[in-house]
Amino acid sequence: MVTPFPSAEPESSDAPKRILLVEDEPAISGFVRRGLIFEGYDVTVVTDGRDALEAIRDHPPDVLILDLMLPNLDGINVTKRIRAAENTDADERLPILMLTARDSVADRVAGLNAGADDYLVKPFDFEELVARVRALLRRTRQPAAVQANEILQFADITLDLTSRTLTRGEEEIELTPREFDLLALFLRHPNQVLTRSTLMQRVWGEDFYGESNVLEVVIGNLRRALEISDHPRVIQTVRGVGYVLRQRA
Repeated sequence: MVTPFPSAEPESSDAPKRILLVEDEPAISGFVRRGLIFEGYDVTVVTDGRDALEAIRDHPPDVLILDLMLPNLDGINVTKRIRAAENTDADERLPILMLTARDSVADRVAGLNAGADDYLVKPFDFEELVARVRALLRRTRQPAAVQANEILQFADITLDLTSRTLTRGEEEIELTPREFDLLALFLRHPNQVLTRSTLMQRVWGEDFYGESNVLEVVIGNLRRALEISDHPRVIQTVRGVGYVLRQRA
């Protein structure tokens, strides 16, 4: 059984943000560590997946930079274990930037599906890495995309924002925090076409610096969750524009 990771101890806004870098190539870890320390971050380096989970448990970081190919436990499984251990409250979600030489679309989708927030392919520009870290940190400080004490409904879909639960008909459906926030946005604007840029800004934040297909991946996962037991599709694609929540005639 995975032990839930505790939240980081409260600290002043002036305290350096903690970054855990999980990388087994010394040349890369040394380069990244030195650069991030120069940028003002407190950086810890571990070289395998099991050590990463222990480090997160003992000293929760503000951001995790995680290699995909690691000894003992790879980055995909590390990410899955972290997400499984976290509280469902999106405010307690550890930002994860996956750093890897594997650059296929399938690899990116696998990383995002496992729960990574962003994906950077080696070789990379260090300035881009820093920009993505800053974006992840800003997103964790933004107000939640949904408000408590509210229930949203559309057709047979009910989203309870207080308990963060979703039901369709009589079935309760589990969503990731990002899928939940995305569905909440659709439910607040039924039958209204939402552009891709609107969805990215409202759910991920204007400063999102991630992969260009992250929205499509999350939309696909959300559709599969909502269409369980052959329920009809309600999130429709408007080609060249974005998406809309509506029932087909």
